[in-house]
Amino acid sequence: MVGCVKFVVQVKLTPNAVQATAVVRTLHAAHVAANWVSAVSFERFGLKGSVRELRKLCYGELKARGFGAQAAQHIIKRVADSYTTLRAKIRGGSLGPEHSKRRRKAESKPVTFRPDAAHTYDDRCLSWNYDAQTVSIWTLDGRIKNVRFACSAGALKQLTEKRKGESDLMARDGKLFLVATIDIPEPEVFEPKGFTGVDRGINNLATTSDGDNHTGRRLGRYRRWQARKRAELQAKKTRSAKQLLRKRARREARHATHINHKISKTVVAVAQRTERGLALEQLQGIRERVTVSRDQRARQSSWPFHQLGAFIAYKAKRAGVPFIEVDPAYTSQRCPRCGHTERANRPTRDRFSCRRCGLAGPADHVAGVNIAKRGAAAWVFVNMPDPVPA
Repeated sequence: MVGCVKFVVQVKLTPNAVQATAVVRTLHAAHVAANWVSAVSFERFGLKGSVRELRKLCYGELKARGFGAQAAQHIIKRVADSYTTLRAKIRGGSLGPEHSKRRRKAESKPVTFRPDAAHTYDDRCLSWNYDAQTVSIWTLDGRIKNVRFACSAGALKQLTEKRKGESDLMARDGKLFLVATIDIPEPEVFEPKGFTGVDRGINNLATTSDGDNHTGRRLGRYRRWQARKRAELQAKKTRSAKQLLRKRARREARHATHINHKISKTVVAVAQRTERGLALEQLQGIRERVTVSRDQRARQSSWPFHQLGAFIAYKAKRAGVPFIEVDPAYTSQRCPRCGHTERANRPTRDRFSCRRCGLAGPADHVAGVNIAKRGAAAWVFVNMPDPVPA
């Protein structure tokens, strides 16, 4: 074994009325306190506040507000981490160039935390009783014991055997959830006997170099139906319509996530059974690189491209399947047999036909074959032994 794969298990808290009031009040107070610490940090240090500096300024006030030592430390660290993330985004250019409107807006005000954001609990503030399916949790009203939680039998087994570290308390739709971190031993990556390329797209969610096609037609119909319902609700402009809009958005996201889990599970299982690695195209900046027609823009901007890739990556890691990302340039315009690359090789969106050697077939399948070849070459290059010095 060479390490651990981290993922999370979510359980639903089912407190009684008294317990729920105390937990919700504590969660709300933690968000208010985090926003106050963030304002102090921004006023004194701009975007450069550290945990040590904020502890000197804010720890006493947080204690006076009723927070315990661990809770106060978590609030301070949460704020400091948020500014660290913001600085990393600025350095990486994800908020645009120096004088862009988005970057100026981010730099001009303190970081704020949503009322439904998660609050961190460590083992000193939260303890689990797996047999009784209860937790003991710290609140501003004191420690509350025997708060029941609900989860599946599989999730309970994972919690019992592998839970480690902190847990996050969060509220959603008036319900309380705990999100716990699970450590699973990571198996050694086997030496692949070849690679399977996976091409992702809108009409075909995933097409492999083997010719397996996971179509997005059914999901596309579902999303178009949801879009029509959204338009109807948006036209009403009532409070209940806005609540329904939020509910439908979450339902649609859960449905797409479920589909992506099914696809990624199938792709990784085939690669593991055939002892091959998985190669995916890098999709960073796809919305800037790829232009689509006006009626396709909404679908492209809302499609879970990255999520499917992330699911395949972590499932491959958990199964010991080699995984690599490759340059996506011209994968659907390059002939995998003769290497000729030309835009005219793809006369339509769905068809590929090489102008030089005549090879023809589905464009997504051809792209998957090219991705597989690039993955095999990149794997050899990455794992090439270092040259022995003379």
